[in-house]
Amino acid sequence: MTIVVTGAAGFIGSNIVKALNARGETDILAVDNLTKGDKFVNLVDCEISDYLDKEDFINLIGSGDFDGEIRAILHQGACSDTMNHDGKYMMENNYQYTLELFEFCQAESVPLLYASSAATYGKGTVFKEDRQYEGPLNVYGYSKFLFDQVLRRRMREGLTAQVAGFRYFNVYGPQEQHKGRMASVAFHNFNQYRETGKVKLFGGYDGYANGTQSRDFVSVEDVVKVNLYFLDNPDQSGIFNLGSGRAQPFNDVAVATVNACRRHEGKPALSLAELVQQGILEYIDFPEALKGKYQSFTQADIGKLREAGYQEPMLTVEQGVDRYVDWLMTR
Repeated sequence: MTIVVTGAAGFIGSNIVKALNARGETDILAVDNLTKGDKFVNLVDCEISDYLDKEDFINLIGSGDFDGEIRAILHQGACSDTMNHDGKYMMENNYQYTLELFEFCQAESVPLLYASSAATYGKGTVFKEDRQYEGPLNVYGYSKFLFDQVLRRRMREGLTAQVAGFRYFNVYGPQEQHKGRMASVAFHNFNQYRETGKVKLFGGYDGYANGTQSRDFVSVEDVVKVNLYFLDNPDQSGIFNLGSGRAQPFNDVAVATVNACRRHEGKPALSLAELVQQGILEYIDFPEALKGKYQSFTQADIGKLREAGYQEPMLTVEQGVDRYVDWLMTR
């Protein structure tokens, strides 16, 4: 039976397909929207059994063509641009589409693993999977939050198959190049350094000093491992934070990225103070457009994930960025 990966040509989806291949899985239906055709490169070295456009797939689901044919759906496909304020599109693409997949999976007793988001927490300071801590700041976060609410209600009523939603925090790693401005800080830091010899970060804001706003940066390697763990453990359902469980400042990402690049250049590592002193790290004024809409601090409470049995250690920024830069250098 087929494993379906939606968003398969995207960042997290393509990494999941590659990891499934590493397990010997090739009966994979890749679902995506290749209107922006350059994403195809993420699937070039993957083995899949078929590809379908996201609209064709959901139509065939609705007409019963896939009844009895699917083993599991790993639903990574979504509009992840937090600056896209087209609410009609966002709700159709992120909420309604997920809802239709959910109804199919419940009717067919098929496991559904889907991408939620840390954007559901908004400006909150506690990042725990509980309604009292949630309050999305944009329609993207709301589209994710609303389906999480559906799952909570349906879990109380009783599920016929596994459903697990993962609230991704700041994911970085290979195969995100197509994301443009929504790509990770590490990706942008790498390109800035390679092009100009410098990295620019936001200056102080919201009570934080230059570059000390902190996020939970999680490697796509860990994100993939968690998805596969739940695929292997279909008795585990619910909404789970998927971050590293630690907050690290943007300064850490910049230092790790520059020093990984310097290693490839045969140069010694530099401290944060040395990078600033030598003008390699610069701070720019915090953008007016982001004031009041910006998470200055995130840190996933991953207690629930650990309770579900996932015990692998999560990569630190220093470990994950170092490996990521090695990959970027091969492109």
